[in-house]
Amino acid sequence: MGTSKRERQKAGHQARLSVERAAMARYQRRRRLLTALAVFVGVIAVAGLFVLLSRSGSSSTATATTTTTASTTTTTLESALGKPCVALADPLPAGAPEVPVPVGDPPSDLVSQDLVTGTGATVALGDSVTVNYIGVSCSTGKIFDSSYTRGTPATFTLAEGQLIEGWTSGLPGMQVGGRRLLVIPPSLGYGSTGQGAIAPDETLVFVVDVVDAGPATTTTTAATATP
Repeated sequence: MGTSKRERQKAGHQARLSVERAAMARYQRRRRLLTALAVFVGVIAVAGLFVLLSRSGSSSTATATTTTTASTTTTTLESALGKPCVALADPLPAGAPEVPVPVGDPPSDLVSQDLVTGTGATVALGDSVTVNYIGVSCSTGKIFDSSYTRGTPATFTLAEGQLIEGWTSGLPGMQVGGRRLLVIPPSLGYGSTGQGAIAPDETLVFVVDVVDAGPATTTTTAATATP
């Protein structure tokens, strides 16, 4: 009886050990499976993040390149120094007069020539002046500014420091109703820096019609005209 009991106890002990070993084995398999799954998910997440960052970086680089290119395009006008004047290359805006560009070597001094003599008040430096005008770049024949395109004349005070010297020197003496050709060398225009669509060292050709002129008042404001 005693031996039989010990054998049963021993068999029960062995059975419990077998159950515990089986449970431990199952636990280890689940742990390895979960670890492998976590590693797989981590790899996928890192790969996805890398792709996202790569696309973002490429997009930023493309945007920066586009911006740089656009900036370069708008700020690298070639100097007009030494280039001859050419004929008008653009169609005239509706209502604009002919622009007699002096084809050939640009003049070194200001040209101020009446095309039509006015009969009204005489323009003087310091006056408030209303004009229609068209401006052409001598070396390209391209129109860079025109009140006719905007559909309204420009009003400004004809004062030094507010306009280019070619206008403050070239407009006094005109009469209302008159039309004048101004050919302005770079030294009396925008010089070696240029302005907007006007290249550095560009000779400027204007045809100006005086619509009105009179003493400036404190309420007179300068127009947003190129000159």
